[in-house]
Amino acid sequence: MALTSFNDVLAFVHVVREGSFTRAAALMGVSPSALSHAIRRLETRLGVRLLTRTTRSISPTEAGERLFHSVAPRFEDIDAELAAVKELRDKPVGTIRITSAEHAANSVLWPKLSRVIPDYPDINVEIIVDYAMSDIVSQRYDAGVRLGNQVAKDMIAVRISPDLRIAVVGSPGYFSNRALPETPHDLAQHNCINLRLPTHGGLLPWDFEKDGQEVKLRVAGQWVFNNSSSIIRAALAGQGLAFIPEDMVLADIAAGRLIRVLDDWCDPYPGYYLYYPSRRESSRALSVVVEALQYPENNRAS
Repeated sequence: MALTSFNDVLAFVHVVREGSFTRAAALMGVSPSALSHAIRRLETRLGVRLLTRTTRSISPTEAGERLFHSVAPRFEDIDAELAAVKELRDKPVGTIRITSAEHAANSVLWPKLSRVIPDYPDINVEIIVDYAMSDIVSQRYDAGVRLGNQVAKDMIAVRISPDLRIAVVGSPGYFSNRALPETPHDLAQHNCINLRLPTHGGLLPWDFEKDGQEVKLRVAGQWVFNNSSSIIRAALAGQGLAFIPEDMVLADIAAGRLIRVLDDWCDPYPGYYLYYPSRRESSRALSVVVEALQYPENNRAS
């Protein structure tokens, strides 16, 4: 049915409900003659009279009564749904889906959001741990988390962490019969624990920088995992060297469970950013998430 047909049906519903062309026309913001023309157009299209008109009153015919009682509640439902949708513009409600690597999920998303989300019972957060460079638009994510140098230019990016550093660590037992590496190239003599990336199935290269000199290595070893927790577990067990964000192993280093090497080759690198397409800006729920994650926290936008 054409849009004009729906408009004519809506005009009919208003006339019957108000019992007057004048009052219905005022409600719809049209002239009484335009409203009368709409009713005639609907009657012509249906081939049946819907209203009985006298000089003093308007009443629906039997067909008009049936049509009114059938469609009027549906228009009321539509009005209610439109009002509910309009409320979403100003009320933080809904599910926010975020794709993130394991480290960012555990070190940034969870600690920050867990302090805020309980205050918003109508917001649900779904965090999907994934090392792939997911297309958040095609996969229907609301936002993603990547390092600052990995965010596409057409996305809105919000910094959510300070710069990061990598730590290369091994257990005291591992080093009991091995020399400590002094340069990244010494890693060729060591059993290195690799991280498997889902993108093209490759292994994460180990990147180093010192005094402007950059070194990128493909290391070898007996163990390959697809998550950081398993890599740390293997390093603690003396199975090899781990290349891991330093905040994940600082406690183990301080306790002597792990020994850090090549520290002077591990310069800071850009921290994490939350990114999302601009069309999501109208979501109040997403705005709550962005404000909770923004770094530094004392400079959050109001």
